[in-house]
Amino acid sequence: MYQLIREILFCFPPEGVHHFSMNALRQACKIAPVKNFISHHYSFSHPSLEKELFGLKFKNPVGLGAGFDKNALYLDELETLGFGSVEIGTVTAQPQDGNAKPRLFRLPQDKALINRMGFNNQGVYAIRARLSERISRQGDSNNKMIIGGNIGKNKFTDNEDAWKDYETCFTELFDCVDYFVVNVSSPNTPGLRELQEKDSLRKILSQLQNINNGKVKPKPLLLKIAPDLSYEQLDDIISLAFEVKLDGLVASNTTISRSLLNTPAARVQSMGPGGLSGAPLAAASTKVVRYLSLHTDKKIPIIASGGIFTGNDAKEKLASGASLVQVWTGFIYEGPGIVKNICTALC
Repeated sequence: MYQLIREILFCFPPEGVHHFSMNALRQACKIAPVKNFISHHYSFSHPSLEKELFGLKFKNPVGLGAGFDKNALYLDELETLGFGSVEIGTVTAQPQDGNAKPRLFRLPQDKALINRMGFNNQGVYAIRARLSERISRQGDSNNKMIIGGNIGKNKFTDNEDAWKDYETCFTELFDCVDYFVVNVSSPNTPGLRELQEKDSLRKILSQLQNINNGKVKPKPLLLKIAPDLSYEQLDDIISLAFEVKLDGLVASNTTISRSLLNTPAARVQSMGPGGLSGAPLAAASTKVVRYLSLHTDKKIPIIASGGIFTGNDAKEKLASGASLVQVWTGFIYEGPGIVKNICTALC
């Protein structure tokens, strides 16, 4: 059924379809019987799927990666679809529009996307207010969906001052999210990936950990990395992760590589720059996960992201050393049943 719907949706610009689809889901979920039907049809729970990680209880290992719900607008609806976690953002200190449109492109022949969104979001203060309202409305729950806060810097913030943006986002969201992910690996903010260098990263992560350790109950702090790093750069990341006592790593963000695509080169080139996600990223992401797991002696948990569409894809990432998985492009191509399909395969 979804394949037919997808064919229709793919006739329209992807960014507009994204908002249309999620707003339609939101309206549907306002009708209690419809919401119950969606939850019954797409959610899947089993004790074997539950995972304790970072001191948090994940009801299943399938999360939604950052960039899908940038402004924490659709958390209730995504929970209805069965996600064990959702990473909001990337959130920046100040609101920003992101890059000029069009900035999101489909590559159906490759089951892939190219995006250069540019951290478009409403800013940390608006997002904090929305999350606080949701917490007040929901109250305590033993089986809640875990919320991660993916944080970044504003486009026009100089790299030497980037730590200030990360600190603002961390402080403002601290009481509203369950864990944090520092994003220095998006290819769509000029100069951002330079912050993956060891000295730059140390300044950001050490500052956040200093704040974190001053709290009564510190929050898990993770780092999201690119799939395009050399082994030497990965070794630096590992060394720093131990040094600043990171709780985990997210591997990986989108790639700037355009190798081994089935989409004609001229068509790809016409889309312009941006990060590539989806099936072509699967092997590179798994390679990074495997390297990190081996060289950390499995002492630093890894959330795997990149090219996960099916239960077998998730199993490969978990067998390579990941503790949890995140989908994004797979959600677009596989539809709302992706979480249930993966969870069923993992049982």
